[in-house]
Parts: sequence; C-alpha cells; structure tokens
Amino acid sequence: MRYTSTRDARADVSSSQAIARGISPEGGLYLPKAVPSLSLWEIKALAELDYIGRAEHILSKFLTAEGGWTRDELDEYIRAAYTGTFADPAVAPLRDFGADAHILELFHGPTCAFKDLALQLLPRLLVASAAKAMDGDKEILILTATSGDTGKAALEGFKDVPGTRILVFYPIDGVSAVQKRQMSTQEGGNVRVVGVIGNFDDAQTGVKAIFANENIGVVLNARGRTLSSANSINWGRLAPQIVYYVSAYCDLLRAGNITAGEPINFVVPTGNFGNILAAYYAKRMGLPIKKLVCASNQNRVLTDFFETGVYNRNRPFHTTSSPSMDILISSNLERLLYLAARGDAEQCAGWMRQLAHGGRYAVPGEILRTLQTEFAAGSCDEAQCAAAIANAWEQHKYLSDTHTAVALHVLEEYRARTYDYTRAVVVSTASPFKFAGSVLGAIGAPVPQDEFDALEALEAATGVPCPAPLRGLRDKPVRFTEVCAPARMAEYTRW
Repeated sequence: MRYTSTRDARADVSSSQAIARGISPEGGLYLPKAVPSLSLWEIKALAELDYIGRAEHILSKFLTAEGGWTRDELDEYIRAAYTGTFADPAVAPLRDFGADAHILELFHGPTCAFKDLALQLLPRLLVASAAKAMDGDKEILILTATSGDTGKAALEGFKDVPGTRILVFYPIDGVSAVQKRQMSTQEGGNVRVVGVIGNFDDAQTGVKAIFANENIGVVLNARGRTLSSANSINWGRLAPQIVYYVSAYCDLLRAGNITAGEPINFVVPTGNFGNILAAYYAKRMGLPIKKLVCASNQNRVLTDFFETGVYNRNRPFHTTSSPSMDILISSNLERLLYLAARGDAEQCAGWMRQLAHGGRYAVPGEILRTLQTEFAAGSCDEAQCAAAIANAWEQHKYLSDTHTAVALHVLEEYRARTYDYTRAVVVSTASPFKFAGSVLGAIGAPVPQDEFDALEALEAATGVPCPAPLRGLRDKPVRFTEVCAPARMAEYTRW
C-alpha cells in the first residue's frame, strides 16, 4: 500500500510518511495508489464484531506492514481510542427514523461531534508515523483550521501528547458560542487557539499557505520541529472515518434490516467534503452503496458543482445556524476529482490552480456524468433547516442538530424528486446541544439570550439529557483570547 499525491504523479510514499507530513510538498493531498477491496464475506463477518473489531480490520487494509505497521500495534491504538472514551458503548450507534431511514449518531465522543471518531485515533497514528518516517526526533507542530468541531476534537485528542504541539485557527465570528467556549477553555500545556478575522475559508487558506512556505519549513526544521495537520487533508484523519460507514451497514445487516449485498444510500451533511469522501472510499472498497447524497446548507457550492460540473467560489458567503458547513472551498473534493480523472495529477493540479487564481473551474462532461452516477446533491436554507428540526421532533421525537437537519431535509427532497426510496442512513455529525439556541427556536420553545442558559432550557423542554462534556462549560476559565488577521497566521508558528 503506497500513497501518491493528487498534484504530483511522481509522489510515492508510505502510509506513515503520508500521515506524518499531512500534505504533499507541492500542495497536493496524499491518497492510496490503490483502493483495497472489502468482500461480502468480510462484511458478513464484520457484522458479528463490535466497533473496535471492525476498525481493526478496515484500517489494517490501509496501514500495512509496508508502512511499518503491525496488527498488534494498530489493535493497541484502536482500543485505546475507542475504549471508555465514548458515552455510547456502540461508539457510532444507529437509530431508526421512520420508514426505511436511520440516523448514524457520531456525536457520543468527548467533544460531542463526529470529528472524535478520527481525532481520538489520529494523535496515536501521527506520533507513530513520525517515528517510522524518521522524524521521531522532532517535535510535531499540528496546524489546524476549523469551522467549529474539528478544532475542539483535535485539541482534545492532542492534549499533552508528548512530542507534539497543536495550533488551532478558527473564524472569530463563524462558530457557535458553545464551540468557541469549548476551544477557548481547552486544557493542556501544548495547545494554543487563535481566532481569525474572516471565515473558515480564510483560516483554511492560511494554513495551506504555511505548509507551502518553504522558508517556514526551513526555520522550523532548524528548531527541531516538523509540520503536520489534523484536518481531513491528512489521510490519517480521513481513513478512520471510513470505518463508521462500514459499521453502519454491518449494524443494519445484524439487525435484519437488510440482506447481505443489498445496497443502501447515505445522506451526509457536507462542508469540507472529507466525511462524504470517506463514504465514497467505503463504496470503492466494495460496501454496497447505491447513492451518496451530498447535503449542503445555503452555501451550496457543492450542490451546484454536482449539478453543473462547475465549481465556483465567487459567490456570497452565508453565515448560518450550521456553521461547520459554512465553507466555499471544499478541500477534500480534490481527492474525488483525482479519482474521477483516473489518477491524472496534472489535470487535477490544473483545476486547483484555476480555483486559486480565478475562484472557479469546470470539469469535462464525461467526468461530471461519472460523478452523477455516484452522487446526488441538494441544499437547505435556514427556514427549511428549522422545519426539519421541528418535524423530526414532532413526528419522531428525535432531537436533531442543525447540520443533521440539513441532511434530513435533503433526503426528503431527494426522495420526492427521484422516487428513490432505497433504505437510507442520515449521518448525524453533532449533538443538538452544541446549537441549543437554534434547536430551541426550531421546536417553538423560548430561547434564552445566553447560549449556555439555552443548554439547560433545551434539556428542560425536551427531556433529552445534555451531554456531560457540555455541562458546566460556561464556568470553565477562558485561556485563549488571541485574534489575528489571516496575513499574520504564519507568525504563530514561532510559538
């Protein structure tokens, strides 16, 4: 199992090198040269295992002996990541939701968001990868841009991990009050959090520019440091996300909801495209998936792309109640384009240059048609999002956060448009309590002015308990208040 870059066909690295570096020197994203297979026999066997057993099997296909990994080592890291760290013993439980629909809950980890499924494991993989890639004598500086959830999950995952420091940038006015407080109160001696004046795209572009700056790399190297990332541009972040799609299918099979080999649909609320890309990799491996439905909020740049083949970030930016999807530059789409172009790194690099310089690119009709056989897309405005939350509560007594609500609306719209009533799994990416004010308003309950009062109000109004990690968040001391312009982000690497 060797890895290459979306922008350089000559790149040839091991899995440990890909994870340790995070991003290829020319700015491309690492991905495996070949996608391992997953047979129907294996899926049947995995259905009898718990989440840890499923993760061990899937990840061993990507992190192989060639990259310096042993099965015992992977088992140790995976068990440490998923044992006692998630409130639900199933780790990623599946809930029934009406006729032929289910919700995959990915918010039972320590930060109440789906990023925990990868970021409880990534620190262990990254430290081990650095040692295997002969960078073990250097301190790893983790750079992360966040639209809300990645930041806290990364901070929690790397907190006080020896040999690492983590620096998180977030859009100062682009996250919820709860998300901001989670980051600004983070404990740990090796963590730092900085607000960026602008939106998530500004923060993400700034992080990518730091990676591409050779002078910064030279200075850090002289100081005994090396850069890596905890964003889903790092393959070590993306690979663990493949597991929960396989696990969801296994749970349906084990419960008798489907027969082995029966295809299902996944509906994924999507911003940076990493989560749904993991589902696509699961499909490429052999998981029986009929359609991947990409759900966007008002920032519908991905919906427009899948409908027209034109990716155009030159449009108004909307700040919404689903801030983790307030993104106009979806970085992981680059990996999908590379695969759709059959490994043409030069063509992929050309599209990325067009995006960087002109803000848009267009793929050929044959590539668009290929993508449309695999993906469908839809979007949801703020009123529709609120209505989806209200409908889920009134009809199903299911309390949905704003991101999951976008997916629920898009599923309903997709079924009405296509008459495709294939059994569907909606991916739920965050606890509703992280966006308590918006959820309260949607279900018609009074909304306190204070976001932290809203946590208690939501619990009182619904009887759904507030997750333990969010209780008492208001009273935690704030440690980080720094704010900078995007142009100054690189200065913080001197920390």
